[in-house]
Amino acid sequence: MTTRIDARFAQCKAENRPALVTYVMSGDPDLATSQAILNALPQAGADVIELGLPFSDPMADGLVIQQGAQRALAAGQTLLGVLGMVEEFRRKDDTTPIVMMGYYNPIYSFGVERFIAAAKQAGVDGLIVVDLPAEEDDELCIPALAAGLNFIRLTTPTTDDRRLPTVLKNTSGFVYYVSMTGITGAAIKSRAAVGEAVQRIKSHTDLPVAVGFGIKTAEDAQEIGKHSDGVVVGTVLVDAVARSLADGKATDKTVAAVRDIVADLAAGVRRARG
Repeated sequence: MTTRIDARFAQCKAENRPALVTYVMSGDPDLATSQAILNALPQAGADVIELGLPFSDPMADGLVIQQGAQRALAAGQTLLGVLGMVEEFRRKDDTTPIVMMGYYNPIYSFGVERFIAAAKQAGVDGLIVVDLPAEEDDELCIPALAAGLNFIRLTTPTTDDRRLPTVLKNTSGFVYYVSMTGITGAAIKSRAAVGEAVQRIKSHTDLPVAVGFGIKTAEDAQEIGKHSDGVVVGTVLVDAVARSLADGKATDKTVAAVRDIVADLAAGVRRARG
C-alpha cells in the first residue's frame, strides 16, 4: 500500500528536490489560530506536516518547543483536539501527509487501540513517538503499522551500524535523522558530517532520510537538502508564533509569521539541487 507519505517523497524525488517537513505545535497559541496555521502550511510550501502533541514533561524538546506545548495545554489542547484539527484539515486537503509527533504517555492514557482507530479515522498518516525504543515495538509500532499508519523512527549520531538494523526494522514512511546529540533548537556543527551520516543510514535502508534539528534558515535548508531526502524544521516556526504574540495572545501577524518562514524555507529546498 502506498501511503500519502510514500507518494509525497516520491513526488519530491521526481522533482529532484528534498521534501520540506514542517513541525508546528498543535493548539499553540490557541486552538483557532493553530488550525489556521496548519491549514496555511501546504500553500506556503510544506510537503509533509509534523503536528506536535503537547505534553507537560518532554525530553528532547528545547525551551522554544516546551513553551509552545505549555501555551497549547493552557489553551485547552487535548489528544482529541489534535485529532480534530487533522479532521478539519482533511476537509480541504486530502494529499498533504500529516505525522503526529510526541510522547507515549498521552497515547497510553488514551488507549492504544482507541488512539490508532481515531488517528486513522481523522486522516493521520504517521506517528513519531520519541520515547518508545525499538524494543517496545509491540506496544504501539506493530499495531499502528497493521492499521496502515507509518511509524517513523529517529536515528542520531550515536546510532551506530550495529544498532541501526534494530532501529530500522519496523520503520516506515521515512527515517528522521537527528543531526546532533542534545535538544531541538541548537545549531548544526558540521554539515559535512550530516551528509556522511545520511549516506551511512542509506546503506541500511531504501527509505527516504529526512534531517532535522538545527535547521533555521533557507540557506540551512538548501545546504542540508543537498545531502538528504527531506529537511525538517520546527523550532524556528514555533518561535515565530511566540514572537508574534501580544500579551500572550495571537495577533493578526501570527499566521503570516509562520507562513512567510515556510515559504522562504520552501524556496531554499528547491535550490538544494539546482
